[in-house]
Amino acid sequence: MAEITIRGAGIFGLSIAWACARRGATVRVIDPNGPGAGASGGLVGALAPHVPENWNSKKAFQLDSLLMAQAFWDAVHDTGGVSAGYGRTGRLQPIADARALDLARVRAATADTLWQGAATWRVLPASELGPWAPPSASGFLIHDTLSARMHPRHACTALVAALAAMGVSVAPDGPDRGRVIHATGATGLRDLSNALGKLVGAAVKGQAALLRFDAHNAPQLFIDGLHLVPHADGTLAIGSTSERDFDAPDTTDAQLDALIDRATSAMPVLHGTEVLDRWAGLRPRSRSRAPMLGAHPLKPDHFIANGGFKIGFGMAPKIAEVMADLVLDDHDTIPPDFRVEASL
Repeated sequence: MAEITIRGAGIFGLSIAWACARRGATVRVIDPNGPGAGASGGLVGALAPHVPENWNSKKAFQLDSLLMAQAFWDAVHDTGGVSAGYGRTGRLQPIADARALDLARVRAATADTLWQGAATWRVLPASELGPWAPPSASGFLIHDTLSARMHPRHACTALVAALAAMGVSVAPDGPDRGRVIHATGATGLRDLSNALGKLVGAAVKGQAALLRFDAHNAPQLFIDGLHLVPHADGTLAIGSTSERDFDAPDTTDAQLDALIDRATSAMPVLHGTEVLDRWAGLRPRSRSRAPMLGAHPLKPDHFIANGGFKIGFGMAPKIAEVMADLVLDDHDTIPPDFRVEASL
């Protein structure tokens, strides 16, 4: 029976642990800060696709993962009894002007082909979409049915419960046994950069807020770079900033207040809504901007799964399977853009 040690209990580490344990491996997860302590302990949970054009391996991989998500999270729930709050509820985006409207219609036709009929990207009059539709200068919105939502903290809790039901726990420390996967987020990118003497990735600070607002199963909104995500538990997440220059990595500030103001200006129904939580944290972004997967460049029988940045939760189901294939069966299906060497 294979032995796997996973260092890091964020979404990549926990998902890979789940995939390996389901295949019969003996798995241990080690994280001194506990599950979901880093970027995976955020609030937003917008599982949204890239635009359906200029198709490449990254977009194809993301499509596969988003289509795998329902079965993945259903199995996690069935095993551990805890819901991740997953739902493929879609997304609405305002269209700013006539040029953007023409482009959105071209993308609608492209999505029919690239998304293989599994989801749609449609341009619809805002008047057809009810009170949750955001204002749109053109009078039209993009509605895609591929986007999904989940609550990041609930997702990590659900994976921990499912792993526990299979005899796998998260420990604060322990030895490496068997093959080792480093899924250590921003800290891991920093340490690898220092060891190699060159930048392979960096931390990008994000801030987000959670409001007491029950939009039921309404679509998430994407308005001028701002995500508004209705969660299954009756809350609404707003996020996020992307800050490369920062002094306090885990402290919220006026930039988050500005996000909340933007959200309430766009959706006046949110005025006066109670802010339940504020979050700030560091998200790992690889130099290639894609997830970084594969063999560790300095340690034999060690591997890396990092660089989720803003798309980690949406990529996790397929990344878990690809990494399990690699470490358990030596079967390498990592796309070229995702390989560790792409960021070296």
